[in-house]
Amino acid sequence: MAIDPYDEAQISATDTIIRRINREQHVVWDENRQKHRISTKAYNKSSGLKSGMSVDIEKLIINAGEDPTTYVTTPVFTGSVKFSASDVRMLNLWVGYEPVQENPHHGEVWATTEKKSFSDGQKSGLANIARWYVELPEVDLA
Repeated sequence: MAIDPYDEAQISATDTIIRRINREQHVVWDENRQKHRISTKAYNKSSGLKSGMSVDIEKLIINAGEDPTTYVTTPVFTGSVKFSASDVRMLNLWVGYEPVQENPHHGEVWATTEKKSFSDGQKSGLANIARWYVELPEVDLA
């Protein structure tokens, strides 16, 4: 069961928030630029009014003695991008912890109001602030 959205005070402005990227779900061919790029779909929340965008909290991974780049890379998620928590919050989004059984370092990025998806401005804002964490070869960030 999902928790209610909130903004975690212990996630500092400089903390790194990681969004895993699945090449098949999040990468599209851009006909205009003749390149692959990350789709804005990668920067949206799951469906459901209280759902958020699934992320990993870097400091939790490091504090557990794990290598974050290895931790967030799986056969399904071969790439990842990062944001600072302050940049995410400047888009009127919240960042919080939501540990799950298979990932104790899991978090969520939520809209500050209940709605079905992030606004176009929030999605494009996330795309603009995203930087590679684990780069996918021959894929542009946006």
